[in-house]
Amino acid sequence: MGGGGSALRVCADHRGGINWLSLSPDGQRLLTGSEDGTARLWSTADGTCCALPQGHESYVTFCQLEDEAAFTCSADCTIRKWDVLTGQCLQVFRGHTSIVNRILVADNQLFSSSYDRTARAWSVDRGQVAREFRGHRNCVLTLAYAGAPCVEEAVAGGLLVTGSTDATVRAWDILSGQQLRVFREHQGSVICLELVNRHVYSGSADRTVKCWLADTGERVRTFTAHRHSVSALKYHAGTLFTGSGDARARAFDAQSGALRRVFRGHAFVINCIQARMTS
Repeated sequence: MGGGGSALRVCADHRGGINWLSLSPDGQRLLTGSEDGTARLWSTADGTCCALPQGHESYVTFCQLEDEAAFTCSADCTIRKWDVLTGQCLQVFRGHTSIVNRILVADNQLFSSSYDRTARAWSVDRGQVAREFRGHRNCVLTLAYAGAPCVEEAVAGGLLVTGSTDATVRAWDILSGQQLRVFREHQGSVICLELVNRHVYSGSADRTVKCWLADTGERVRTFTAHRHSVSALKYHAGTLFTGSGDARARAFDAQSGALRRVFRGHAFVINCIQARMTS
């Protein structure tokens, strides 16, 4: 990003727009999900396509790449797990009744959000729904998760937060599925979330990002300066990066809310931001 930067690699084999991308934990592979209904795995070293996971019956809305498996979700109402070496489908997760917007894999659990107004928790190994989270009055667009502080509890516990077109953020208890609190102040759809150090960051169609205390629901900060909807968030090393429908990415000091930098160069909305520490 940035006005003076240049592309290191161009991956251009998709036949439709790219809705999301995900780097592997070691940074050696990139997973992309596209409007063409496919996902693709790329080598970051030379930009070649390593595998072509295909099987979704509609466009891919989101993807996540782990060391040993890739995960995608789609407008066909399903989630799929793929082999990262062959691109073979290993598991299909069925249960949502409308578009699946987001997925998140952590602590051997898979979380999903959907236009059917629910979020769900799944067993990664069995592919079965473990819990449903109901309470939003409209589409659930995004979600974020923080594991339980105790390692022994992390497999089953933790905190889930969801954002919706009903303009609210909601916090849920993972074990019981009960709604803990509702964060109300946004004047538009909540499009993206980050949950870091017990702070919730929510990006909205109202052109703001808000920071909340996860444990109380108190709003502690509002980040402005966007000229359009906030469509992507990434917290990294004390900096909050945002992507917007105004085709700009921004870097804010997460503690003070001060705008540090504006990244220009994109022509359209920024859907995804990834940050990785380099030596």
